[in-house]
Amino acid sequence: MAQFRFNALKEVLNRQPVEFVREDNLVSDYFGMLVFDQTKMKKYLSREAYKSVVDAIENGTTVDRKMADQVAQGMKAWAIENGATHYTHWFHPLTDGTAEKHDAFIVNGADGGVIESFSGKLLAQQEPDASSFPSGGIRQTFEARGYTAWDPTSPAFISETTLTIPTIFISYTGEALDFKTPLLRALGTVDKAATAVCQYFDKNVTHVQANLGWEQEYFLIDEALYMARPDLVLTGRTLMGHASSKDQQLDDHYFSSIPTRVNRFMQDVENEAYKLGIPIKTRHNEVAPNQFEVAPIFEEANLSNDHNQLMMDIMQKIARRHKFRILFHEKPFSGINGSGKHNNWSLSTNTGVNLYSPGKNPKTNLQFLTFVVNTLKAVYDNQDLLRASILNASNSHRLGANEAPPSILSVFLGTEVSKMLDLMEEAVVDRKMTPDEKTALKLNIGRIPEIILDNTDRNRTSPFAFTGNRFEFRAVGSSANNASALIVLNTVVANQLINFKKAVDKLIEEGVKKDEAIFQTLKSLIIDSKPIRFNGDGYSTDWVDEATKRGLTNITNVPDSLASYLRPESIALFNSMGVFNESELHGRVEVEYEKFVMKIQIEARVLGDLAINHIVPTAVEYQTMLLENVKNLKDVFSDDEFDSLAGARKELIKEIGEHISAIKALRKEVIEARKVANVVEDVKEKARSYDTKVKPFLDEIRYHVDKLELIVDNEKWPLPKYRELLFVR
Repeated sequence: MAQFRFNALKEVLNRQPVEFVREDNLVSDYFGMLVFDQTKMKKYLSREAYKSVVDAIENGTTVDRKMADQVAQGMKAWAIENGATHYTHWFHPLTDGTAEKHDAFIVNGADGGVIESFSGKLLAQQEPDASSFPSGGIRQTFEARGYTAWDPTSPAFISETTLTIPTIFISYTGEALDFKTPLLRALGTVDKAATAVCQYFDKNVTHVQANLGWEQEYFLIDEALYMARPDLVLTGRTLMGHASSKDQQLDDHYFSSIPTRVNRFMQDVENEAYKLGIPIKTRHNEVAPNQFEVAPIFEEANLSNDHNQLMMDIMQKIARRHKFRILFHEKPFSGINGSGKHNNWSLSTNTGVNLYSPGKNPKTNLQFLTFVVNTLKAVYDNQDLLRASILNASNSHRLGANEAPPSILSVFLGTEVSKMLDLMEEAVVDRKMTPDEKTALKLNIGRIPEIILDNTDRNRTSPFAFTGNRFEFRAVGSSANNASALIVLNTVVANQLINFKKAVDKLIEEGVKKDEAIFQTLKSLIIDSKPIRFNGDGYSTDWVDEATKRGLTNITNVPDSLASYLRPESIALFNSMGVFNESELHGRVEVEYEKFVMKIQIEARVLGDLAINHIVPTAVEYQTMLLENVKNLKDVFSDDEFDSLAGARKELIKEIGEHISAIKALRKEVIEARKVANVVEDVKEKARSYDTKVKPFLDEIRYHVDKLELIVDNEKWPLPKYRELLFVR
């Protein structure tokens, strides 16, 4: 096994970068060439079919079967011209990945041959086996029927030789079995609620869309070293490994020159992404060694999320082409930074206004403050739900360390915006304002663009930060489907905007002028949500104490966090917003409990196997070598000389023995703990048992393994070490 490690290292050292063949044209010349976008629809569809699809995209109307047949014919013609031989419905089941089943275009021809065919029926709907995907009990094993249904708001594209059609995935009885369905519901809800509020300020606003700009962090590991680490292969993270003497202490990797081999991988990824219409903008080295980031231009949230899922798939495929393996796990290496997927979120109108960007006059700035304050209140009231949307088995290793936001939800606004809210709190009173008060307030509101431009800072310790024209939900994990966080965020903001409009309308009905009604309602929200505002260091222990005094929650374990979804008020919220019914909510929470249990179960089994079958035999072999050495010393030297020379060796032999004994004992204990947890029938209690009774053994066993790594002869150690995984290119 040690030889396998050194062979892997040798292969890495001899590795030559894969050449990247650059496109001759400008990116703008081939961007979206593999996407059936509106430009291609105009060419391949009739005017009626084109109008039907555009109407579905912009207004949510249904494409009837006749029009769907025309769309399918045009889509097939375009796809075949571009080398497609198959088609697939592409969806996001609750597995944290994507799913697809490829069918050839061919059908039986009249003469015994085959012809290429694709109908509106096949475009609009397919029927995968719903029992094979997690549903949390919504569908029983014998109830296999489920449907994928075309989502025209996210354009079809060609992946290799397959026409790929983004779809939702629902059960036979209509429950959502995926991430896209509730995301579309949440986006529709926030559209309606935000549009109604915008009507206070601009009657021309008829549609509000949520936007997303994700920042995807990841690690690249050489393929040979990856294959020599079974824990990386099976769990996505290292379950053992002593820290390298040098890792990220000097911050010398962050924004440094991108290694040639990595840069060629990035170029290859970007080239494929551009063809698929993914507007990649940024690439750079992240803080930890071998850690990098890629980020696109903002897009409509549903499309952006589809692009993120597609991008992760592209990166995995191209990494293999360059003899890398990509790690999206939130914490693949202990002691250094993990990876997140920052969700930069905003709302914009059909009139081209970003609702989180200050305007040029008091009216537009009052609109800006209205949406900022309502978002604050939504986060404050729903901090537990937002946490539950991002906290899972893998992300729990990352949150709260000095690299990622803590599990306490807080909102960073920056000094100047905070001052503006304080000013509104002091100036606006629950009575009719004097002309001087109105003038003073409007003058200060009119200054917002200036103060934002010059004084908006960033705070990387904040889980939810305002960054000038958007909010950045930094706590989302690298491997996550963004939809999980977006569903909750858009739902709670929509609910708060609805409540805000009700409060303002009530004051107007009582005779209060519109602007004063808005001011008075905002003041109340500013006061109520003040505890969630925090511009300081989210990593400090003082903040934990301060957050407790403010009444903010700090749930750090996954099972208790997930339980937030099933509180009566949460069920009522999602149901009233039309995002989840109670059955859907119970089902997907059960799925999350099951995933949590299975991930810890797999990690415990992998660690036990590696410890007993790889580490212990290696340690015993080295211990035996030391014993032989001591015996030989005894034969050669006098008693006095022997005691002087053999003392250190004896201590090593004893220390190795203690670690071996501890590993074997702990392994037996973790097996017994798993047996006890496995017979717990209630899935929530089983998750608690794995969290409190099984998970702690992972760190305890690792401690002894990592100590042995420092003792055992480097030539004998069977697994690539951190200094090799993180620094050999």
